[in-house]
Amino acid sequence: MSVRHALTILAVSDLERAKRFYAEAFGWPRTVEVPVYVEHELPGGMRLGLYERVAFGSNTGQVPARIADGALAPTELYFYADDVPAAIARLSAAGARELSALSLRPWGDRAAYFADPDGNVLVIAARG
Repeated sequence: MSVRHALTILAVSDLERAKRFYAEAFGWPRTVEVPVYVEHELPGGMRLGLYERVAFGSNTGQVPARIADGALAPTELYFYADDVPAAIARLSAAGARELSALSLRPWGDRAAYFADPDGNVLVIAARG
């Protein structure tokens, strides 16, 4: 049996805001766009979906909890970047909230931590 991770979907409280944020922060091409959902193709074949929180509940049978402004969601997306300073600058310009500045981490990566508008943790890193 072979199982591979192909798609991560984030439930977001304001889809228009999330669409703007991810377009400005990363610029990945959109491959799906319907009124309650958008999907981006990431380098390497992974995809990232943004699903309006209430509509997300139509698939799961339960609407995910809304994350309070300023709080963190229990989700972390970890990205390696060829140009870490440029990726950090794009996140900052898009309005990401810095959580922890770029520094060498115990596992050997240089990484900076941010939160998107829905409190999802976004990490920009480089190995060693």
